[in-house]
Amino acid sequence: MLQQTIPVLHMTSADAAEAFYCRRLGFQLDFEVPASPTRRDPSYLGVSRDGVTLHLSSHAGDGVAGGVVYFIVDDVDALHAEFVREGVTIHIAPVDQTWGMRELYVLDPDRNSIRFGHPIAG
Repeated sequence: MLQQTIPVLHMTSADAAEAFYCRRLGFQLDFEVPASPTRRDPSYLGVSRDGVTLHLSSHAGDGVAGGVVYFIVDDVDALHAEFVREGVTIHIAPVDQTWGMRELYVLDPDRNSIRFGHPIAG
């Protein structure tokens, strides 16, 4: 029986990924498995926000930079305002899509597309 899915995005730097996801997007660092006590990368991070989990890996073979993850959210516009306050560069500002979703896109330091959407009322 399937219970949960956790996307894994490739990162090149644990420092840059943690700064972006935790200090800019409001995620918290749940765990980290660094390469060694003296070297952080390659590393595997688990971050979460509002009960939703995302994993980030700088290990060879764990995906390639430029991936995509899509989060269903309550309010894209409120999230957009929060991200602007935090200085996040917006890749695509909130827009109503023809497929019935209002969406917002940002790019992480490795150019992974982090997408947020909510259904358009009506």
